[in-house]
Amino acid sequence: MITRRTLLLIAFGLTLAPAAVMLPAQRGVTSPGDSLPQRLTGQEFLKLATELSEADGVFRSDNLVSNELYMQRVVPELTRTVKAGRVYMGVGPEQNFTYIAALKPSIAFIVDVRRGNLDLHLMYKALFELSSDRVDFVSRLFARKRPEGLTAASSVQEIFNAIANAETNETLFATNLKAILDNLTKTHGFVLATDDPEGIEYVYRQFQTYGPALTYWMSGRGGGFGRNSPSYADLMVSTDESGQPRSYMASEENFTTLKELESKGTEGLTEGERNELRQLLIVKETRPQ
Repeated sequence: MITRRTLLLIAFGLTLAPAAVMLPAQRGVTSPGDSLPQRLTGQEFLKLATELSEADGVFRSDNLVSNELYMQRVVPELTRTVKAGRVYMGVGPEQNFTYIAALKPSIAFIVDVRRGNLDLHLMYKALFELSSDRVDFVSRLFARKRPEGLTAASSVQEIFNAIANAETNETLFATNLKAILDNLTKTHGFVLATDDPEGIEYVYRQFQTYGPALTYWMSGRGGGFGRNSPSYADLMVSTDESGQPRSYMASEENFTTLKELESKGTEGLTEGERNELRQLLIVKETRPQ
């Protein structure tokens, strides 16, 4: 039986794009990819998350960045066994982007128990749309001046080394934050919940404050939990076991995959298409009561 909390939170992440579990046909789940809508309007995008989400709670950590340094090691096996164009479901922050860039699903969902995860991914959505390339994206993400000399051919290591030493200031932070909120509320017409603009500002402030050194435990009420967690930069420059970089920042191709998926949204959904999307959120499992 699915509890109300589980069902609502499964839909919670539709406002973004990723998650961490595929719905595999080899387990007897029929792939709905052929009947999925190609894009969502801003209204449909936010409506599904709003209708099927719960109110926020109080949690020990913010979970703004993954704490799993070796997450890229599973990517080679995933790309060998999973077909592109299916549905991706995952949980939490940016590790989903790395898996989505590799698996190239038709539609993706991110779920989390924290309302702050929605604010985090709304910030990401706007930044993907506003940014022209990886360097521009990383510059905006950490509210730092774009380093000179970097190009589309720059390695992920070169990008993060440069951005770690780049300058930030309140004017740049305020300008970027306004662009993020304007993208969501004016470009897409999202009617955000009362606390969401403040939540997005809070999330963005953590990225500005700590920069690429941001780790899982640096914000929230964790009190230092997970002090050995990798930094954002560590996660982006890590590799699979063969030494190949797999993060969503490892190449312009990976970045573009995410940018295109996050930017889809021009056509409306029929009631039938909306119901099909809702059916994707019903995960059959037995939970102890």
